[in-house]
Amino acid sequence: MTRVVDYDPDWPRRAATATDALRAAAPGLFVELEHIGSTAVRGLAAKPVIDLMAAVPDLADVGPHEPALAALGFRPHDNGMTDRLLYVRADAGVRSHILHVVTEDSWPTRNQRILRDYLRAHPEEAARYAALKRALVAAGTPARDYSRAKTALVQELTDRARAERGLPSVSVWEKGPAAGPGPAPGQPKRPAT
Repeated sequence: MTRVVDYDPDWPRRAATATDALRAAAPGLFVELEHIGSTAVRGLAAKPVIDLMAAVPDLADVGPHEPALAALGFRPHDNGMTDRLLYVRADAGVRSHILHVVTEDSWPTRNQRILRDYLRAHPEEAARYAALKRALVAAGTPARDYSRAKTALVQELTDRARAERGLPSVSVWEKGPAAGPGPAPGQPKRPAT
């Protein structure tokens, strides 16, 4: 079951602590490293998982640093996305952090960053998003269906956010090499946030 909780004012500190630790463990690897996702939007209800996104010149640059990431608890996680590396940290067996590593050239147009900034600037839209999350949890939406159930609103908000920046609309669903719109059966992928 998906758990959505009230905004925790400690989330930014937890993100900053993880960011500092990652930079120290892999000096020079990350060109950019930011807190993304719902926990990065003040006041927004969210799953209590800190999402981070990092940019590197080339994804192949990360491999030699994986032991240092693992020492911080960040383990590689394959969910079928082909345009990034994903690392998950679990504290006491509970997922606490997700690190998305993307290429530096894709950084400026990443939906997760763009949507985060839009929700920060539009609290009424963040409230709509929080209401949907809470309704899905209250309805007992299974965890495997939770992201898909948010797609229409996430796509609408992301389209608005991209339009504000003069960017074209793109699907919020991450795609594997043969995936169409939305996740392929048996391959869970994530929308922008």
